[in-house]
Amino acid sequence: MSQNTVRPLDLGTPHMPVLLVENVDHYRVTGPAVVINPHPEPIHLDVAPPVTIPALSSTILTGTTIVSAPSVIVVAATDATAADVLRAPGWHLLGDLLPAFPKDTPLWKGPQAAAGSARLDAPHLLGERSDRRPEETYGIKVNLWYAPAGTDCAIHNEHDFIEIHTQITGVGRMQKFHARDHSTLYQDIPMAPGYTTPQPFCVTAPDGGYRYPWHQYRADTDCVWLAVEYHRPAR
Repeated sequence: MSQNTVRPLDLGTPHMPVLLVENVDHYRVTGPAVVINPHPEPIHLDVAPPVTIPALSSTILTGTTIVSAPSVIVVAATDATAADVLRAPGWHLLGDLLPAFPKDTPLWKGPQAAAGSARLDAPHLLGERSDRRPEETYGIKVNLWYAPAGTDCAIHNEHDFIEIHTQITGVGRMQKFHARDHSTLYQDIPMAPGYTTPQPFCVTAPDGGYRYPWHQYRADTDCVWLAVEYHRPAR
């Protein structure tokens, strides 16, 4: 693959271009843009004193060069309103996609796109052991979500993949619970634009899947955030 291969990701946001840049070598981010490092190693910026974007993390960059990386996801900053985002093709109320999901919860899901791959040693990444062992190639999928201010996006604990979340616009929070009950909240993680939850919430399960605590996203203001999913190889 040639250096700095750029591929637009169709996430249903013509007002907010999203790019996958692969085989990164001194790639200049004009910005401002949210830049996500979807890999388990930090990536370095060409600035002094030295700065990195940590593993599975993100930041907002303007006029900055990324020295090298397997890939990065670049989400352009925008002043587009939520109405502009939701008018784009491919966006759906989650209750229309999942019959069991409450239709009165105003949670919207944008179209999903493949965003390359990452080499992961999942048990090490998830903090289950300190030593690193052979890695496997996980496929990366991404999509945007939107919820208006004050929305609780439903407490749940099931995913067949590893995931992290990046705040794009607005202010929200990821929350963890002891049970499927808001009164059992035990961790509240504030999220402002450019912030990613760097530690996935899950652990590996005996069947090769993943076990999650009860958790949800909550929108403090009108919010757009990016879900980054890591799908394990077929067994």
